[in-house]
Amino acid sequence: MYAPAQHDEVTGLVNYIDEQLAAIRAAAFGLTEEQARETPCRSALSVGGIIKHAAYVMRGALERLRTDVTEQPVDPAAYAAYTDSFAVRDDETVAGTIEEFDRVRAQLRAAVAATDPAGSTTAPPAPWHGIFDARPIHARYYLVHLVEECARHAGHADIIREQIDGVAVPALVLTLEGASANDFFQPYQPAPGTLLA
Repeated sequence: MYAPAQHDEVTGLVNYIDEQLAAIRAAAFGLTEEQARETPCRSALSVGGIIKHAAYVMRGALERLRTDVTEQPVDPAAYAAYTDSFAVRDDETVAGTIEEFDRVRAQLRAAVAATDPAGSTTAPPAPWHGIFDARPIHARYYLVHLVEECARHAGHADIIREQIDGVAVPALVLTLEGASANDFFQPYQPAPGTLLA
């Protein structure tokens, strides 16, 4: 949980986004490579795939925050890249996906921290929502959407993790943060050699 504080707006947004990213990453804690590729729900989503997709989302966010993106390609190549972002391929590892996630996460934190939420920017078309033209927005609109997007995938990762071994992601986040045991929380004990252990 992003602890209550009297931060300025952009610091609050950085922390809300990063808290969701921490949850996505923590979903892999203590899993084997094979478990992190499992798709135990009715969808094709895996914990590793969600981590990979979150890195894809963060790379897109970095582009949006650094440049004025006014077009949204919706062609076979863009759709293939989007689809590929959800699956850890045979030539990839979940551990490698986590390393890429961590690298891009650090860049995103810095980029969001350097953004003026009241600054003017542009939202590219979103034809999947029936929006076919670029529209002027404040950066705040996009940053809040980024909180929403990351939170959605953190929820996905939590559900998948619970289906694999019954462990809820909030306990994994607290364990990774070094929280002490209390009446509400007992630290998770990962098996040696598992992801993030």
